[in-house]
Amino acid sequence: MKKLAAHNKRIRLWPWVAAVALSAVGLAAALAPGKKPQASTSVSYRLTARHPHDPAAFTQGLVYLDGFLYESTGQYGESTLRKVEIATGRVLREKALGREYFAEGLAERAGRLYQLTWREKTGFIYKTGDFSRIGTFTYEGEGWGLAHDGRSLVMSDGSSTLTFLDPKTLKAVRRLPVVHRGIPVDRLNELEYVQGEIWANLWLTEQIVRIDPATGFVTGWLDLSALYPRHDHTPKADVMNGIAYDGAGNRLFVTGKYWPWLFELSLTF
Repeated sequence: MKKLAAHNKRIRLWPWVAAVALSAVGLAAALAPGKKPQASTSVSYRLTARHPHDPAAFTQGLVYLDGFLYESTGQYGESTLRKVEIATGRVLREKALGREYFAEGLAERAGRLYQLTWREKTGFIYKTGDFSRIGTFTYEGEGWGLAHDGRSLVMSDGSSTLTFLDPKTLKAVRRLPVVHRGIPVDRLNELEYVQGEIWANLWLTEQIVRIDPATGFVTGWLDLSALYPRHDHTPKADVMNGIAYDGAGNRLFVTGKYWPWLFELSLTF
């Protein structure tokens, strides 16, 4: 989520973390009394392209829309909202936040972009076309990732619980604990809605966890550690963060904080 050394974020390491690093896809969800998990399905990917990405961008949120990427970048004094050309990585439009804000997750709904901030408990609403700010909203706790599932905005705060926001009032209407085999899965970060599931980047890993939005059960994992191995990282490159899905093209875009590359993947369900 943040630079670990710089922000001294408290981390809770669960026993399954080592297993996550070794797993690829298709781990079954746990069955809790009275609930039936969504059927686990295997997902594989093929790397189809590697595009340039601004290595000075501390990527926090990523959205695909109409052939472009919209990106939220963090750090105090450096936070922005951007429209990015995929093939070149060129920033076509950019809006800076005030120095007092650390930008976080990003989601789009009905021609509006919703952007979270880390500790400021403030979200911003913009017109997608020109980035003009048309509103703000508040929330409890920290803001990490944000996605839109077709009905609600879904927010993560670094814990194992996702919060669903009413898109009209932007108030919390539901909380969803996320578990794998009875163990809470925390450090949920950047979010994306993919084929009826919520996909979450697990902070400090190259893993994406797949979540059944009805039960909170983990239906599988996507291991992306081979995309940009740690031994190939530039000196400044940080952890993976930033996932965006193009439903029409069945493409997943993935990058990271200060990564010089944006990876385009073709998914097979």
